[in-house]
This record gives sequence, structure tokens and C-alpha cells, in this order.
Amino acid sequence: MQKKMWLMIALLLVIPVLLFTVGCQKKAVTQAKAPAPAPAAAPAPAPAPTPGKAPAPAAPPAASAMIMQEDIYYDFDKSTLRPAAQDDLMKKAAWLRANPNAAVTIEGHCDERGTNEYNLALGDRRADSAKSYLVDLGIAASRLTTVSYGEERPVCSQQNEECWSKNRRAHFVVN
Repeated sequence: MQKKMWLMIALLLVIPVLLFTVGCQKKAVTQAKAPAPAPAAAPAPAPAPTPGKAPAPAAPPAASAMIMQEDIYYDFDKSTLRPAAQDDLMKKAAWLRANPNAAVTIEGHCDERGTNEYNLALGDRRADSAKSYLVDLGIAASRLTTVSYGEERPVCSQQNEECWSKNRRAHFVVN
């Protein structure tokens, strides 16, 4: 009789522990990895200048930095990267590889819906998601800093979905 009682007590203790450990397993996060960049083709030799024609000016350095000024956008109440945002981040990573001395601050922003505290945390998650994607693409984490402004710095102040979608963003500032 006591043997059955001890067996029941042992089962009552073991079964909840097993259920807890199995139910709380870390779920695998699947994130689309960026494809390896294609090898760059060898540049064609520059044609010899013809007399009487001035060579065309090279593209200004500011034009190549325009990619860093493009924001990436998020869905409502989300910090996951859209496919368009991943494409933009791949371009930003290529720019950062070409400019190894540049450091970037990633600002996380939200629309005005939600409390200040929640939006600051959401802006932080958004900036961190962009940073971790860039780190996955091979950019050193020491070159990237993040800050959250929550709803404090909107680019649009109207109260409609079109405007709110412009405020759900990560903004990049080259330091």
C-alpha cells in the first residue's frame, strides 16, 4: 500500500516537471539569411580621353551615402523585418563594407499609438532587429549603436494609417 503511495507521489512530481521542460523549450527562430554577395565583375578599363572633351565628373561621395539615409519600415506593433527592409539593409551593409571607418546610429521610431514606455521598448526592438540583421551580414557590432525615440520624433503628425505607417521606422545616422 505504501509502495503504491510513494509511486503516485513520485509520478505527481515527475510529470509536471517533464511537462514544464517540454512545454518551455526554446523555439527555433527562422530568419531569412541574406544570400552571399555575388563576386564583383572586374571593372572595364577606362577609355582613353579624347582631345577636346573633358572627362565626366565622378559621382559625388554624398550620392553613395544616400542609401544610408533611407529609412526601413515596420508593420504595426512589430519589430520583424519586412522583405523590402531586408533588401535595404543588404544595400546598407554593402555601403558599410565599402566605408569601413563609418559608424552608424540606428534610431527606432514608432507611431503615436500606445504608451510612451511601450513605444520606447518597441522602438528599441526595431533598432535592435536592424542592427542584428546587419551584424548577420558581417558588419561589426562595434560600428553600430542603437537608440529608441519611441513616438517622440514623428515624421508625420496626422492621425491616419498612412501617416502612422511613415512613423513606424528605423532611421540611420552616419556618425
